[in-house]
Formats: sequence, C-alpha cells, structure tokens
Amino acid sequence: MLIVLLYTVVVLFGLVIPCLIILYAVFEIRSGFLGAPYVPTTSAFVNEILKKAALKKGNFFMELGSGDGRVVRAAVKNYGVRGMGVELNPLLIIYASLLARLQGLREIKFKRENFFDTDLKKCDTLFLFLLPKTLIKLRPKIEKECKRCLVISHGFKIDGWDKYLMEKQNRKLFPTYFYEIASLRSQ
Repeated sequence: MLIVLLYTVVVLFGLVIPCLIILYAVFEIRSGFLGAPYVPTTSAFVNEILKKAALKKGNFFMELGSGDGRVVRAAVKNYGVRGMGVELNPLLIIYASLLARLQGLREIKFKRENFFDTDLKKCDTLFLFLLPKTLIKLRPKIEKECKRCLVISHGFKIDGWDKYLMEKQNRKLFPTYFYEIASLRSQ
C-alpha cells in the first residue's frame, strides 16, 4: 500500500504537475502574443466596474480574453445577465467552467476561440482587458458588429474613441473606460 501511495505521489508531482505547468506556460505565451496575458482583476474592481455598467437582467454580456472568467461570472451571478467568456487558454476555460458550475451559474458559457473570430452581434455589454495594440486591431470589428453596445475597456483606452467615451473610472493602476457604441453607428 505504501509503495502504491509513493508511486502516485511521484507520478503526480514528478510528471503530471510539471506537464500542466509547462502546458499553461505555453498557452500564456501564445495568449500574450495574440491579445493579452492573463492578469486577473481584483473582485473589488470587478464589482465597482459592473455596478457602474448598470447591467440589465437578460442582457448579453461578453468578456474577450476572459481568463478565469471572474468578470463574466460576477456579471451573471450579480446582475442576471446571460454571459460568455472567450479565451484561448484551454486550462483557463476548464477552470472558469468549473468555477461557474460550482457557483451554480447556468446562464454562462465559456468558449475557446480567438476573439477576432468571435461573433459580437448579439452583445449588449463587451468587457475587454487587452493591450492597446490589440484594442486598435479589434476596434473595426466592434464598430462593424456591435449595433448598440456598452464597451468597457479596463486598463487601457481605445485610441480613436475619445469622443464616444461616456466615463472613465480613475485608479492608480488600470483605469476603466466606458464607451457607448450606438453613438458610433449614428455618425
């Protein structure tokens, strides 16, 4: 019995866990090149941001580069929206899905997809915590696909959208910008 236990510990810590760490690192490096690395937002900031967003029950909330899904999970749990998290890292998708299931959240899905391929047409609120160069590349897609949408960019402003800025939440690190897309479409 002791040998089986020892063997299990050796396999787990000597093989499985290091492989998972390497796999996670590979996906994080890839995510960093394609959009943004995984940087979790504190629960206090998430709650502050979502409160300001004034989400309405039944609306569709999407988070691009969702990481562990903490923003979309909080939106679904606290505001009754339907939610989707889009993430490249399959380990983070599994983790986010597990957390949503443990929280009993039914109106939420997580999808492994490059967010440049994600359909944004049904989105009422779009949350982004992406690097400035990625925001610039994503801007035409948002303008084309979002009919009437609140875009929340946490951390970085979206260049070229200053006149559509509704509000900015200032913080020492990572301010949050709220944009109204409907005003873009009426031009």
